[in-house]
Amino acid sequence: MSNGEFTKEMMSAQWDELKKLVESLELDIAKNVSGNKSAGTRARKGLRLVKQKAAEVVKTSLESDKGE
Repeated sequence: MSNGEFTKEMMSAQWDELKKLVESLELDIAKNVSGNKSAGTRARKGLRLVKQKAAEVVKTSLESDKGE
């Protein structure tokens, strides 16, 4: 497997993980809108993680572009 193929597979896996993370936040966001402060704390923590994971996807994408 070439480095480019590995990077593309890695980016695909990272994207799937990011989508699952966003989906998992939906309930806490809804609870926070209803006034649940604990859910808001969990949602903010999850959103920080989304930001981190999105940065990893961007980094992998840039590496993939460089490798071509």
